[in-house]
Amino acid sequence: MCDCLYRVKVSALALMKMNAHCKRGGHIEVMGMVQGYASGDAFVVTDAFELPVEGTETRVNAQAEANEYMVAYTQAFEASGRKEKVVGWYHSHPGYGCWMSGIDVNTQQLNQRHFEPFVALVIDPLRTSATGKVEIGAFRTYPEGYTPPNEAATSKQGVPSNKMEDFGAHANQYYSLEVSFFKSSLDARTLDDVSARYWVNMLDSSPWCTNEKLFESWMTDVEEKLERAEKTLIRGGAPHARGG
Repeated sequence: MCDCLYRVKVSALALMKMNAHCKRGGHIEVMGMVQGYASGDAFVVTDAFELPVEGTETRVNAQAEANEYMVAYTQAFEASGRKEKVVGWYHSHPGYGCWMSGIDVNTQQLNQRHFEPFVALVIDPLRTSATGKVEIGAFRTYPEGYTPPNEAATSKQGVPSNKMEDFGAHANQYYSLEVSFFKSSLDARTLDDVSARYWVNMLDSSPWCTNEKLFESWMTDVEEKLERAEKTLIRGGAPHARGG
């Protein structure tokens, strides 16, 4: 077990890709992987890529196709000379908050057993769209046999009544990590380039990031730039992340 990691630092572009992927999923849960490294007491998430996983309105599972895709992608990524590793996974909880279901807990326990260090991220795209602020949580499961304090892993506030039973049944099997965000030099170059093309729209009196039409066109441009960069990075027909 790696029990010294208490924080998650997410790059701006990784956050954008995860949020856009989750938003496209609508009311259906989607899933992907995050890349980066551990530093001190923190996971540093530098990138993210989607997995071809079929979800429902209540659950998402990584099937064999997703696992094969992940292995092929990471092998090509490492062969290109990039240093980052897969350090976790993300999935969406559309409309019902950021916490861990029984399936999520089992998935994370398996990942921590075989792929440490590993973190689970949960994003609620519907609440994000409603508030203009990304609704995201980061979690890890307790070691097997550990008895945590008699407190829930995360607040019950905002958990729908039809999800409360599942939340309560597994709340003492995991704990939350502090999440913060940063902008790397690569993020800055890409974001500044895209932002410059929409600077007039940003003068609108409402916050530009909550302007849905502007945000979607901005994200489309970002994703196209990322796809071109990743195609250059990963050659020879290997699968590449389709900026989610």
